[in-house]
Amino acid sequence: MIKHVVMYKLLDDSQEAKDALVARFMSMQGKIEVLRSIEAGKDCLGSERSFDVVLICTFDSLADMQVYKDHPVHVPVMQYVKSVVAKSHSVDFEF
Repeated sequence: MIKHVVMYKLLDDSQEAKDALVARFMSMQGKIEVLRSIEAGKDCLGSERSFDVVLICTFDSLADMQVYKDHPVHVPVMQYVKSVVAKSHSVDFEF
C-alpha cells in the first residue's frame, strides 16, 4: 500500500478557508475507485511553521496513485487547491 501525504499552507489561513479546502478534498471520497481511503483536516503540530491542512490518501500501488492524479474528479479539485495554497509539501511511503 502507498500513503500519499500532502501538507498545505493556505494564502488565507482563516477557519473558513481551511474548512473549504477540507470539503473539496473530502468531495472525492467514493468517486475515485482507486482511492482506498482519504483523510483531510487540520495540521496538529501547532507551530507557526506547521501547515494549515493535511491530506492523507491511501492506494494499493503507485499506478493507482497516478490514476487518481489523472482522474476527472481530482483535476478540478487540484485547480481549486492551486488557487488557495501558498505552499505545500508532500511525501509518499509504502507500508
